Amino acid sequence: MGPLAGQKVIEVKGIGPGPYAGMLLADMGADVIVVERPMTHTGIAPPSESDIHGRGKRSIVLDLKQAAGIEVLLRLADTADMLLEGNRPGVAERLGFGPDTCLGRNPGLVYGRVTGWGQSGPLAGAAGHDLNYIALTGVLAAIGGKKGPALPLNLIGDYAGGSLFLVIGMLAALVESKSSGSGQVVDAAIVDGSASLMSLFHGLHALGRWCPRRRSNLLDGAAPFYNVYETADRKYIAIGPLEPKFFAMLLDALDIDTSETGDQFDVSQWPALSARLAGAFRGRTRSEWCERLEGSDVCFAPVLDYTEAPNHPHNRARETYVEIGGVEQPAPAPRFSRTKSARPQPPHAAGADTAVILAEAGFSEDEVDALATAGVAK
Repeated sequence: MGPLAGQKVIEVKGIGPGPYAGMLLADMGADVIVVERPMTHTGIAPPSESDIHGRGKRSIVLDLKQAAGIEVLLRLADTADMLLEGNRPGVAERLGFGPDTCLGRNPGLVYGRVTGWGQSGPLAGAAGHDLNYIALTGVLAAIGGKKGPALPLNLIGDYAGGSLFLVIGMLAALVESKSSGSGQVVDAAIVDGSASLMSLFHGLHALGRWCPRRRSNLLDGAAPFYNVYETADRKYIAIGPLEPKFFAMLLDALDIDTSETGDQFDVSQWPALSARLAGAFRGRTRSEWCERLEGSDVCFAPVLDYTEAPNHPHNRARETYVEIGGVEQPAPAPRFSRTKSARPQPPHAAGADTAVILAEAGFSEDEVDALATAGVAK
């Protein structure tokens, strides 16, 4: 089930953006085989059987430091539609499964590579994490308060700038390969994807409608009508009535006369209006504001934490969250009208499918036993 049913993906397991990209492909129906290495648990990523990013995938453990392990990986890639890896530039080549080798054996293969800095450039070989990549692309500097940037988890760099751009690129290359018969390499650099995510603000800056100073612009917390506010019970709500007609509805709901607020977009009036709205919102609890404003056009939502979100009536109605293997988690997205995605299976323990995967690849029982004895496949 799912639009990618019948597509085989080899994921050489890493951390962060690679496993999430593989999860998205698996959620859409691809047969994702995760190639795990012996003793890969670093303390950063959870064990394979507890890793939500492993849902819907099958697992094989290979020692890629042994030539026989590389040969097994290459045989798996020989019949795959896509392969993805997240090593530093040159590592896959040094180990023996770089794109030239894989495409030489399987010319139609889409070879996806996700890195922080990209496959080229002065920083290509340096270590880094999400925070470093979004710092280099102007994203981090734009988020936070006047005293300093705020850390937006690792959602913008790793997953939006990395995983999503990798998946988009691999799917585009897959579509193209069906007509050309040729695969290609997809270089998904988190810095490139994160830079692309800032496109809107480059455009607004060119028009003179955005400046680099935090909390000085329409969408970064300076505007009183696009912000979060504390409620009487010390929780928070979010409002975003950018359009004047929606802002007028909000003022009406708060019993504030529009004649008292002046021009909505008069920046000089924003501090006073922010204080006015803050005082009003502190007068009721979050649940009371939900009863009063939710579902209206004032562009309102309660600020929920990730334990509260699954229980919101809207999320329940859409089944935005599902329980898989006893763990509540986000459901597959997006949704398809005809080739609907199946409910993902729980993540497998590392190597749980090794014997089956090797048999499917044409290895005999004796060969499987020999690989296990040599510590190549587990």
